Parts: sequence; C-alpha cells; structure tokens
Amino acid sequence: MALSPVVNPLVNPPAHRSGALLDHLARRVRLRAEAVLAPLGLRPRHLVALTVLRDRGGSTQQALAATLDMDATNIVGLLNDLEADNLIERRRSPEDRRRHLVELTAAGAEQLAQAECALAQVEEEVLGALDETQRETLYGLLQQATAGATVSCTRANDDS
Repeated sequence: MALSPVVNPLVNPPAHRSGALLDHLARRVRLRAEAVLAPLGLRPRHLVALTVLRDRGGSTQQALAATLDMDATNIVGLLNDLEADNLIERRRSPEDRRRHLVELTAAGAEQLAQAECALAQVEEEVLGALDETQRETLYGLLQQATAGATVSCTRANDDS
C-alpha cells in the first residue's frame, strides 16, 4: 500500500526555494570574512561598529547600542575591545556628562579601510560566478527583500 504525498491545496510553493541557497551563501561569506578579519584583529561585530561610527561621524554609546541591537553590557565589552586597540575613542559628552561619545580614531579608520579591502576580495571569491550587472541586481534584490514586507504564500500565489 503506497502512501500518497500530503498536499496542501491552499499553498502553491514556488518552483525554487531561496532560503537554503541564501543560507549557504551567507555561511560561505561569513566563514571567509572571519578568516580575513582575524589577522586584522577584528571580528564581524567589530567591523559593524566601526562602519556605523564612520558613517555617522561618531555616536553616543547608547545610540550605538540601539543601532547594533546590543544591551549595555555587551556594547561596553565591544567598545573596550576597540578602545584597547586604539580603534575608537570614548569621552564624556560636554552637554551631558552621563553620556559617552564614541568616535573612530585615525587608526580605526585605517583598520576599517583594510578590512573593507579584504572583504571585497571575499565577495569576489564567493560571487565570482556573477558578472558586475548580476551582482548589482543581487544587491538590489537583497536590499528590497530586507526592507520589504512579509507576504504569505497563499496571498502571493493567489491569482484571483
């Protein structure tokens, strides 16, 4: 007696699922990124913090914690690591002595530039099968997916 497959008539899955491929690609990028950042004394979380500080021209410690979605204890540990390597500088806010201002140092900017060059090589390795136009398309689609709303399968595949 053969069992028939269970079919949900309300859900018409797409011919291709992207989740597993995205996970595989992300894992490849993450592993290579960690490998090229380690000799620079950086971890991915350090890189994100340095990038935010560069892009914003500095931040309060509290705002940085919120941006990175980190609690106070973890942000202090992260900033301690970066400050010990002279990549950031913390000082009291002149307007509110209870707040700490965090800024990228010249050494931090240089370290970030080196890390970004190394990471560009990682992307070249991992995305080497795509030409420049395809990479730009992928980037645009990933941005759109990241910012987009969630749509259920039944609504997305409903032709009525």
